[in-house]
Amino acid sequence: MPDRVLIANRGEIAARIARTLRRLGVESVAVHAPEDAGAPHVRACDRAVPLPVPDGGGSPYLAVDALVAAAVAEGCDAVHPGYGFVAERADAAQAFADAGITWIGPPPTAIDLLGDKARSKATAAQAGVPVVPGLEGDDVDADAVARFAADAGLPLLLKASAGGGGKGMRRVDDPAQIPDAVDAARREAVAAFGRGELLVERLVTPARHVEVQVAVDAHRGAWAIGERECSLQRRHQKLLEESPAQCLTAAERRALHEAATRLALAAGYRNLGTVEFLLDVSGARDADGARPFFFLEMNARLQVEHPVTELVHGLDLVELQLAIADGEALDGAPPAPAGHAIEARITAERVALADGGARFLPATGPVVAYAEPRGPGVRVDSGIETGTVVTTSFDPMLLKVIAHGRDREQALARLDRALGGLVVLGVETGAGFLRRLLARDEVRSDALTTTLVEELLADPQAAPALAAPPAADREAAARRLVAARHAAQAAAAGPGAFAAADSWRAGVPGWTHLELHDPDDGALRLRARADGDALLVAVEPDGDGPGAPVRVAADPRATVAQDGPWTWLHDASGTWCWRDAPDAAAGGAAGGGDLTAPLPGVVLSVRAQPGDRVTAGQPVLVLESMKMELEVAAPHAGTLTTVHVAAGEHVARGQALAVVEEDA
Repeated sequence: MPDRVLIANRGEIAARIARTLRRLGVESVAVHAPEDAGAPHVRACDRAVPLPVPDGGGSPYLAVDALVAAAVAEGCDAVHPGYGFVAERADAAQAFADAGITWIGPPPTAIDLLGDKARSKATAAQAGVPVVPGLEGDDVDADAVARFAADAGLPLLLKASAGGGGKGMRRVDDPAQIPDAVDAARREAVAAFGRGELLVERLVTPARHVEVQVAVDAHRGAWAIGERECSLQRRHQKLLEESPAQCLTAAERRALHEAATRLALAAGYRNLGTVEFLLDVSGARDADGARPFFFLEMNARLQVEHPVTELVHGLDLVELQLAIADGEALDGAPPAPAGHAIEARITAERVALADGGARFLPATGPVVAYAEPRGPGVRVDSGIETGTVVTTSFDPMLLKVIAHGRDREQALARLDRALGGLVVLGVETGAGFLRRLLARDEVRSDALTTTLVEELLADPQAAPALAAPPAADREAAARRLVAARHAAQAAAAGPGAFAAADSWRAGVPGWTHLELHDPDDGALRLRARADGDALLVAVEPDGDGPGAPVRVAADPRATVAQDGPWTWLHDASGTWCWRDAPDAAAGGAAGGGDLTAPLPGVVLSVRAQPGDRVTAGQPVLVLESMKMELEVAAPHAGTLTTVHVAAGEHVARGQALAVVEEDA
């Protein structure tokens, strides 16, 4: 075992690695950007090193020279890269090796091979692992993709040849989409990986995403440590992961495990990695009744979803990584699976309704209240705390909630309960969306596909119920929020009748009229008056006539927090926030032709100029935030009269971007 390990990462994975090192008696060294100086992962380690901001900007966590220098200066004999950042960079692994520091991960040659989708696909084919027919090479441009589509048919999937994590991937369902899809995939690939080469494949659909956890030692001993079901995803980013994959037959499971270990050995792999497959669930089966599967990619690192494998197999995978890096052999077979585990990724995102469906937008802000759920079989891997400020500088994932049970049904119930008990106030997260997704029949019955979530989000019937709770729940929560605010005012009131928060009037108690706005600027009008130690609150309907008052008392189990004008509430029904209606004198609402930023971020490109004619839905600008691209489209046909921003400019949520004057 090493004596001192540099953790070249941040957030929840850095804190999680530090826990294992502390248990094993190995010293840990954190690195941190200036804004992370007081972050939880820094305090979780024995020592900490500040990283300078690179010349010309960029993330300090990507500065390989600075990371190596920190490891050398601190006397580290090993480095753990976690995932993301430099974890799959062969040059980083080589730089640490050249400095005499053990890289707790695969060798640079394997990282280089598997990081190139075209080369890894060729290696898989040579190892007898099924691959999807496709097109690859330096000359994959829009014309080449169009020719391939004419021969292979649609839909297609464009992929960045370098890297992973869903970056540089675009689905193409119509030949007219090809030029824009190629441009967007190449642009995203260059931004994420510094390379723009693409490959294109016929999209396997319907399919399930199943991945196999492999471990390979320095003596060519190889384990397949179970598999994980990862089909619930959107924009090729996983939302929920579980183990084992219940959809597999014994023959399919055996074939997947054997294919994964064959590929790992063929690639000269060492340490932990994950081989990802698409299982074709269109109905085709071979003579043995097994469904076809195809190699997708191999991730040369520890996976975000590794906790479900740990809980099911009773392993500490970080400890296993350390042992393999130390030269230990894998003896016998991996521990057999026991029970079922499911992981939910909690990201700083808001779900917004748009164009008859729903979409995810990055969320930012300070965490003004935070509490982790507890209970049997519940685990939380977190990188935040009260006081953490979430910005657009890093990946939106804040923490993971994992539940383990004797079977899938119990694991689902425990995860739902845990998500209900998670308190994150001050920044919106996807926790509520995940609870609503877990409750759907398709998920409960394990009828999953890789496109299920995207289809639901595009469905005008399903999307509203996924994006937000029912209106009745929203109104009930607003009443409880008003009661909580009233209770806080009453507790803070001084002595005497004139200080009492009771809407006092001569004769009959008076009503206080309120208008609350949610994060989507949806308005809710209420009236309230004191009623003893409680409050009568009525929600005014949109039509004529008063709403019926309901007697509400503040819930002592609820968590209430204030962030500027926003009041946040978490209780058994979920997490909510509202602000009082803004003062009309502060400025009018945006006009119908104004394009405003739906999220904070950076302007990637401006696709039209003042004076241009645009059609309804035509992209006018492209924004980037938390590694996600978002097109801002014209709300109607007309003339683009004004553009307020330029490429490279940082914008705030709600900032005016451009104006489209509607046709008469």
